[in-house]
Amino acid sequence: MVLLTEDIWSFNLDAAWQEISGQRREYALKYRTELDRRLCVRAYLLLCEGLRKGYGITSVPLFEFGKYGKPMLVGYPDIHFSISHCPEAVICVLDDNPVGVDIELVSSFDEQVARYAMNQEELRQIKSSSRPDVEFACLWTRKEAVLKQSGFGLSDNVKEVLTAHPLPVETFISRNLHYVYSICRADCNL
Repeated sequence: MVLLTEDIWSFNLDAAWQEISGQRREYALKYRTELDRRLCVRAYLLLCEGLRKGYGITSVPLFEFGKYGKPMLVGYPDIHFSISHCPEAVICVLDDNPVGVDIELVSSFDEQVARYAMNQEELRQIKSSSRPDVEFACLWTRKEAVLKQSGFGLSDNVKEVLTAHPLPVETFISRNLHYVYSICRADCNL
């Protein structure tokens, strides 16, 4: 199940504080800006919505964390999820198999950052694209989704992620070209 929303500013944050777990509230309050707090809370609310709709779970979820920090649901080891957000949207993916998702704003192409994160073939792909900024965002979200699905996070060699971990990834570009997201699932049924 994929849940995506651009509703960052119109939901009632004051009411939402009462709907989320103390664990998530404490985590969200560590953010300094209202935008970051809203994104954190909105992502959690999407997870709650997905658990209700897909699994009939109405209790507020608590997290435990894997070796590299991947969150898992306490008491529900067979339900996998991944959440991500950028300033314009929040996404949550739930599945019966390990899953990873990443969403990023499309921003101006920075060749120095690309050289750090991309291998030679990916750099060629970006430079030959009519929209290097969008192509970079697509590749970056694909890499992060794979790393989140595997549970390794960015601790892996980011340049070789897609070749070292050949997992199925589907990438989507928003209609307005403002953001890109990628979903990686362990199974091949995207």
